[in-house]
Amino acid sequence: MKAQKVSLGTMDWETFQKLDSRQKAGSFNINGRPYHVLVAQQFGRKFLEELGDLATFIRKIAKTKAGMDFLQKQLSHKAAMLYFSQPSTRTFLSFHSACQILGMHTVEVRDTSTSSEVKGETQEDSVRTFSSFADAIIMRSAIGGLAEKMAWVLSNTDRPVPIINAGSGKDQHPTQALLDIYTLRRSFEKRGGIDRKKIVFVGDLARGRTVRSLAYLLTNYDGVKQYFIAPPQLQIGKDIQDILVQAGVDFELGSDLGRHVAEADAVYMTRIQDEWDEKKGESQKIDNAKYYFTADHLRRLPAHSVIMHPLPRRLEIDIAVDRDPRAVYWRQVRNGMWIRVALLAFIFGCENSILKNSPKAGS
Repeated sequence: MKAQKVSLGTMDWETFQKLDSRQKAGSFNINGRPYHVLVAQQFGRKFLEELGDLATFIRKIAKTKAGMDFLQKQLSHKAAMLYFSQPSTRTFLSFHSACQILGMHTVEVRDTSTSSEVKGETQEDSVRTFSSFADAIIMRSAIGGLAEKMAWVLSNTDRPVPIINAGSGKDQHPTQALLDIYTLRRSFEKRGGIDRKKIVFVGDLARGRTVRSLAYLLTNYDGVKQYFIAPPQLQIGKDIQDILVQAGVDFELGSDLGRHVAEADAVYMTRIQDEWDEKKGESQKIDNAKYYFTADHLRRLPAHSVIMHPLPRRLEIDIAVDRDPRAVYWRQVRNGMWIRVALLAFIFGCENSILKNSPKAGS
């Protein structure tokens, strides 16, 4: 059943908040293109293909000085606020670099102790302040649902600007899922694409927002089977299981990586996210020994498969695996920059200019 489209400006926050992500998703897009970027549910297969095509096109023209000079003129009249109140390395640098490639000016707040929040300013007021100086706010927070709340706040003001969720509590990380899909697409482009592949998720799946977002995005592809390998305490949540059931996805829950590694097209490793422990040290009591990717797993992994990880990692992948061409987690990092360049281009409507007017397109 098609989800009912709702508008951010037609109901109060308490009512809007109670809707499920599918019901909300349509209100984050305008005329089929993303305005706010908040949940994986707002992206369909057509857009994922267009976004990937644009990212690949951009990375090609960026290899020349003329191409890079052209790209840096596309959004030189725009500014982005990077509001990262939760620690980040890859996502912050990826977005910052993506803005620079398109010529966007950036301002940032990475420590709320240096902002007026330390004086008691609410986050709603902080974000409204940021909107006075920026044309988009890219935000990462340990508070679940905060990006969505800020999108609702700004959409009900006289200066609405796009909010891009760069990680929100344990909820979702939609742009990580976009780069993961792009990595899978590029990895499987000679094997018929993502359709009918077997994806094995391993580790802390209950609290891994990257897994939550990617598991949903994979429902856009035909015949993909998903395996969730985790300790019982860290298994994927019922909310995601319900989404997969509703989408008719074939999936299995388990605790034995070795059982599935020989048939996997992709193994998506994750770390134990003990920063979400309700009691300090409780994750250390979980036996994680079976959830490490070892040299033995590597020997059994098919030659065509890939090993992924959203990073940072700890001990969940043997460092010797890094030298194997099937390890694509460093490639994921770079893919993230290009997919975010393409996403910003779509948000600000310059994708057609890039496709039609770039030096490469005209050569």
